[in-house]
Amino acid sequence: MKKKYFGTDGIRGKVGEFPITPDFFLHLGYAVGKVLLASDSQLAAADKRPTILIGKDTRISGYMLESALEAGFSAAGVDVLLSGPLPTPAVAYLVRALRIQAGAVISASHNPFDDNGIKFFSSEGTKLPDSMELQIEAELELPVKTAPSIKLGRVQRLRDAAGRYIEFCKSTFPNQLDLRGLRIVVDCANGADYNVAGHVMHELGADVVTTYANPDGFNINYECGATYIRALQDSVLQYKADLGVALDGDGDRVLMVSREGELYDGDSLAYIIAKHRQQLGILQGGVAGTLMTNLAVEQAFERLGIPFARANVGDRYVSELLQKNDWHLGAENSGHIICRDKHTTGDGIISALQVLYALRDSGSTLADFTRDISFFPQRLINVKVSRDFDFRTNSVVESCKKEAEQALGNDGRILLRASGTEPLIRVMVEGKVPQKTEYWAEKIAETIRQEATSLTTEY
Repeated sequence: MKKKYFGTDGIRGKVGEFPITPDFFLHLGYAVGKVLLASDSQLAAADKRPTILIGKDTRISGYMLESALEAGFSAAGVDVLLSGPLPTPAVAYLVRALRIQAGAVISASHNPFDDNGIKFFSSEGTKLPDSMELQIEAELELPVKTAPSIKLGRVQRLRDAAGRYIEFCKSTFPNQLDLRGLRIVVDCANGADYNVAGHVMHELGADVVTTYANPDGFNINYECGATYIRALQDSVLQYKADLGVALDGDGDRVLMVSREGELYDGDSLAYIIAKHRQQLGILQGGVAGTLMTNLAVEQAFERLGIPFARANVGDRYVSELLQKNDWHLGAENSGHIICRDKHTTGDGIISALQVLYALRDSGSTLADFTRDISFFPQRLINVKVSRDFDFRTNSVVESCKKEAEQALGNDGRILLRASGTEPLIRVMVEGKVPQKTEYWAEKIAETIRQEATSLTTEY
């Protein structure tokens, strides 16, 4: 069955526009609560209520949506713990640490402040399976029927949630190593990591310069963080740092910058971690990437004898592939990196620490580790379209794509996909020749733009 509300990473949209409204979030909380109640037979047998932890990023709308969501949970008979602003992976960790039934994060990740959304975690700290999301959507079709007063859920504030998560992050870095002597710039994107990431690096011994850690409800991801790497590049050069770490608004992505200001994306960082683990003999299996992973990285893994497989775009699909193959490492080039032996989900801080482990243990630099990769030029263009535009059934777009594939031959590849979180078609063209890559990316993007506009006008 096709899902009505859930995309590749939860539910997301413009605040005030359905479904990112208080009334929908109240109904959603109730629906999730009813599914939790029905799915846990042990709790039902003991006549106990499930508990869910709600975290959020720093958007102004988070307060409004949090209140509506907790009301829905309480109405269904589910207890609620509130953490306040907290990175997405912290919620995934705390759900397991506290032995509770689920977690919810109110966030639109890397989107601008006037978007928001929500994602859920199971009791194992993993994203909900499709089957449970379909159950929730079915429950959303039914009216809210508030539980009797004696069965209403209680709401409490979770004390020191950030402190618990900081200690967890530190525990993933080897005891015999530290970060002394390193100056690191940490760009928190004015997001959920503003009071976490710098403390982790500092307590491991680094000289930390924390930037963009003053959220005001409106400046999350604005010209900073993993979606605007120039800010970190400038800061690394300004403070003469050894390297820089850029996180996104909810803390599940990371990109890094060398002392020279060179960018290292998720492909590069995953390669560094995998190569180091292979050297230590602790790499389990292979590495999972996505359809967006640079072809040069796949070829580099092949030279090292490291198995590599591609999943659909989206960290949940990377995670599913890792579980299927019983591998520990997977990544998206956007910066979602999953180290399954350290955490159940993508974690910007923990991934950065795994890269720093490789550097400290080997005495090498980011450039040393990636010197054997010659990245193919890759051009990504996001084309805004109406939500009902389907490029896959458009003959003009398909014809343009085939023409591009013939022109690139074996020296390139093309990927068109609809975003799972925004009304966008993502056009990615990769090839050995930069001019060809740029030309065909622009041509395909313009064809989609014209076709989408034409259909809207006709309608």
